[in-house]
Amino acid sequence: MKNLNFVPKMRTLRQRMTEHMVSVSGESSEDEAQIKWEEQQIKKAVKLSQETYDDLSLHKSQPAKPKFEPSVSLPPVDLEIVKKRLTERITSLQDVHRAHQREYEKYMEDIESSKMAVQELEKSSDAALNYKFYRAMKTYVENLINCLNEKLKYINELELAVHVLLQQRAMRIVNRRQDELKNETAYIQHLTSGNRKPTNDGLEGAEKSQLLEMCEHRRTLRRQVRECSGEADHHEGMSSDDELTPTEVTKFQKSRDNVLEDSRKVFEDVHADFCDIRKILLKFQEWKEKFPDSYCEAYISFCLPKLLNPLIRVQLINWNPLENFAELEEMPWFRAIEEFSDARNKSESKRDDNPDKEVLPRVIEKTILPKITAFVKSVWDPLSTSQTKNLVQLCNSIFEKQVLSKNECSRAKEDLVNMVVQRMKKSVEEDVFIPLYPKSTVEDKSSLHSKFQDRRFWSAVKLLSNVLLWDGIVQEDTVRDLGLRKLLNRYLLLNLINMPPGPDNIEKCNKVVACLPERWFQDLQSGSTLPELLNFCQHLLQCAHTLHRDNHSDETKEVLLLMMRVKALHMVEDFLEEYKLEHLKPMIGK
Repeated sequence: MKNLNFVPKMRTLRQRMTEHMVSVSGESSEDEAQIKWEEQQIKKAVKLSQETYDDLSLHKSQPAKPKFEPSVSLPPVDLEIVKKRLTERITSLQDVHRAHQREYEKYMEDIESSKMAVQELEKSSDAALNYKFYRAMKTYVENLINCLNEKLKYINELELAVHVLLQQRAMRIVNRRQDELKNETAYIQHLTSGNRKPTNDGLEGAEKSQLLEMCEHRRTLRRQVRECSGEADHHEGMSSDDELTPTEVTKFQKSRDNVLEDSRKVFEDVHADFCDIRKILLKFQEWKEKFPDSYCEAYISFCLPKLLNPLIRVQLINWNPLENFAELEEMPWFRAIEEFSDARNKSESKRDDNPDKEVLPRVIEKTILPKITAFVKSVWDPLSTSQTKNLVQLCNSIFEKQVLSKNECSRAKEDLVNMVVQRMKKSVEEDVFIPLYPKSTVEDKSSLHSKFQDRRFWSAVKLLSNVLLWDGIVQEDTVRDLGLRKLLNRYLLLNLINMPPGPDNIEKCNKVVACLPERWFQDLQSGSTLPELLNFCQHLLQCAHTLHRDNHSDETKEVLLLMMRVKALHMVEDFLEEYKLEHLKPMIGK
């Protein structure tokens, strides 16, 4: 196999010259020599130019090194000039460095500015979400307020209906008791005047007789119940006499059940987010956690008590604090608000106080205390021990546990206390009546006069006990004025003075002393009793003199012990000195 030559190979310069020389061999030798010489010179020139070109290209790629000729003379070296040039060089470099430093600082400032711009842009990116939240919260609150405003009319009607039922029942009992008291007083007065029967004729007299028979029938039933239960410490007249007839009970229960059924339908067409207290508070809890500053600036803790008022009132429609004591802490609305107030949020470390701590106290002041005040005004019977104990226990639970606001001057609390005092004053004026009969008519304990007088006395003692239960809630001066000045000194003591000293008198005095709060006598150091009890102690001292003269030593000692309980120490000491009763002195610590 051979390679095919498609194009003639390039001939070298020597080959071309040889060919040329052969072609001109026929010319003269002189001309040939001349031409040959010229060609040689041209070759030399071409070769020299090519070598020069190569040397130049090589020198361009590599810088030429200076060559110092030993024979060349150099200028003299001056150190000052060298130092000056180096200083100028250093100064120039420092200027360049400072320029670079300034440029670097500018770049760093640009970086920080860029970072701040990025953060601002990131925050501005949340603005849409924040706006969406506030817009949704505004819409929710507006819908909630509109819903509550629409339902408020029905809530007021239902609450009023229940309150009217309770008020009518209470008024029916009070009016019946007062009518029976008047009728029984008139009946006994007729007997005292010599008539064996009342002079009332016709239907009115028959109605009064029927009322007295019904009253005696209820009294007999209560006596039988006490005998079956073994209750011994009870006297006729200490019962509230608040029983209703079966017809009245059925009618009242049916009316109240109807109202309660209607109350369950108030929010049946409302979504839970607008009627469930816990869910409503969760909405505001979310606001407080996300935007605590705006939450505080909007004073939500001041608005929530008013906002929750209708919902709490619906839950309390069937609540009667007089019938049975119920702890507020156990109610669903109370627990929901308490959890909301105690909830920790992100701003807790930044804020020293939590404004939501005042939500529950304000709810108590704005919703609960006014409701209790309404019960006191229209439903509460101060003669009822069970109602009074439940009411006192509830007030103590609210006041002692400091559920109220930190503001000591609570207007709602003052209104409640003032209404309690007003109702007790009214009861003292209208419900207390102790007739005074001749001794000849009351010596027989089985007579109508004696029984009626005893019932009225024990009824007043019961009211005294109920009034003194308010010690610690109502101001002490007010309680002592109502209980001691008006009830004891004006009514009870007058009956005790007209009774002969004996076991009955001592028992009544003992019951009176048992009603007195022990706290009143703890700080008495002078040996004298309370000013309001001076007349009562004088009566006890007079009884002690009479009993001692009649040789009733046990009764005398019992009376002296009563005087000791009310801290009438000086009277006891004088009595022991007068009768030389040395064996009784250890009783007073001497």
